[in-house]
Amino acid sequence: MSNSQNPTAKTQPPRIWLSSPHMGGTEQTFVKEAFDTNWVAPLGPNVDGFELDLQQYTGAAHAAALSSGTAAIHLSLILLDVRPGDVVICQSLTFSATANPIRYLGATPVFIDSEKDTWNMCPDALEEAIKKLTAKSQQPKAIIPVHLYGMPAKMDEIIAISEKYGIPVVEDAAEALGSEINGRRCGSFGRMGILSFNGNKIITTSGGGALLSEDEALIQKARFLATQARDPAPHYQHSHIGYNYRMSNVLAGIGRGQMQVLGQRVEQRRANYYWYQALLAGRPGISLLPEPPGFFANRWLTTILVDPKTSGGISRDDIRLAFDVQNIESRPLWKPMHLQPVFQAFPYFGGNTAERLFENGLCLPSGSNLTVEEKERIAAVLNNIL
Repeated sequence: MSNSQNPTAKTQPPRIWLSSPHMGGTEQTFVKEAFDTNWVAPLGPNVDGFELDLQQYTGAAHAAALSSGTAAIHLSLILLDVRPGDVVICQSLTFSATANPIRYLGATPVFIDSEKDTWNMCPDALEEAIKKLTAKSQQPKAIIPVHLYGMPAKMDEIIAISEKYGIPVVEDAAEALGSEINGRRCGSFGRMGILSFNGNKIITTSGGGALLSEDEALIQKARFLATQARDPAPHYQHSHIGYNYRMSNVLAGIGRGQMQVLGQRVEQRRANYYWYQALLAGRPGISLLPEPPGFFANRWLTTILVDPKTSGGISRDDIRLAFDVQNIESRPLWKPMHLQPVFQAFPYFGGNTAERLFENGLCLPSGSNLTVEEKERIAAVLNNIL
């Protein structure tokens, strides 16, 4: 018997997503233009326009719009001549897409613990790793820090270490478009910067990413490799292995519309953080991540740590499961890469900060399109369990 036939059956409330796409209204104008002009194949005016928008917003001199943030990381490592047997240093507390491209190239990932102020790559553990690797004649080819959940990493310290040892930085800003350190936008600090426009990011192109750099030659080569590395010849000729990594003109049209509301999205995500901060103020065992001085986080996701020792025995999973009963999505923080079955055999430097964050951390519903009614449902769950 269906619910419509059984008046006593309970209907589940609508799903509240962790971070759902939020259209601004002008995306269809750019997409329609692509259709009207028959620019539905890869590349086209929207791709050029989107890349220019990204350059102007981030302050990066050059940008290449790509099919994903993962593709951008992969290309960046190719551009840095990462080969089988090379070593690449990577933040451990991150999504697997940060580390997977290292293995695409047959290189060895070396994972670095987090520090407590931003939850990102620990500069002390980073330098310890470099010293021990270089002592064994294993000069790392790249360092990949991540701006986790939109909170900038300690880039001044990381860049200083990278320059001291001559190791380029690939800055994974996939979650941090709109975040800043002392007024400088994330994605513009490293030799190359990575952005993602996946459906759950602060702005989306459905699926997509970008590679940023001050080095025009790197971006030009990235575009060449991303379009199957076709040589300049009247026939199809290839002297390099290429990839189908360029963004389509249609999806870039969505991105151009999304860029027009990016500032609003940052404000809305940050407003979510302050709403949670007020809601959870004074709750024993519950803490949020503040911004260090000079840091500005886009607050892509609002996250909390739950300490069962001081919360009355309530754990991260107790809250997550209570949300799930009410059809509200939340999720644990990223499981560190050095704990993942596919990566656990690779080197790791640091303590247990990343592990502790994973054990106690929870991502809360943070969409820029959360309604008043949805916030009331979220608050009811938190008030009830806490």
